[in-house]
Amino acid sequence: MDFGFAIIEQLIDKGLLTGIADIYYLKKEDIASLKKSGDKFASNLINAINDSKKNNLDRLLSSLGIRHVGTKAARVLAKEYKTMDNLMKANAINLSLVEDIGEITAKSICEFFEQEQTIELIDKLKNAGVNMKSQEEEELDNRFEGQTFVLTGALSKYTRDEASEIIERFGGKTSGSVSKKTSYVLARRRCRK
Repeated sequence: MDFGFAIIEQLIDKGLLTGIADIYYLKKEDIASLKKSGDKFASNLINAINDSKKNNLDRLLSSLGIRHVGTKAARVLAKEYKTMDNLMKANAINLSLVEDIGEITAKSICEFFEQEQTIELIDKLKNAGVNMKSQEEEELDNRFEGQTFVLTGALSKYTRDEASEIIERFGGKTSGSVSKKTSYVLARRRCRK
């Protein structure tokens, strides 16, 4: 879906976007005039926007731009707190006790959710029907429980994020560097010619 800068700029110029949550309030007729094949483009864009409402909580958390919260921390937070409301009520002490969430990240999360503009944004997203709950599948097994994996180089079948997600789904952890806690190092093997 071509929802790039040019389209966003046109939507802003038309007064249809003033904040990120406004994306979920766009109507087909609002955007049909933006391109030559406007009707088809508008339908596809609206369908893509509606599909994104169903994303898991961790995807929403990682897209909010909370300082120090990337995809891994977002997955940990979604798994631990289950809903946006639970996370918003958490204090820095409890957050810092969550595995892989340190004091600096905990403080950053609290500061983010204390801002009036954040509360308004979350309310607007909720009202638009954006999912605010973890829809994590029940773990099939814990075959990697207690094991830490370091991913290096370009993996042949998965991106690093995809591989990390699989490892964590089966109870394992991923780390950015080798340490005494490392169980396995996954690296693409290069064949010599």
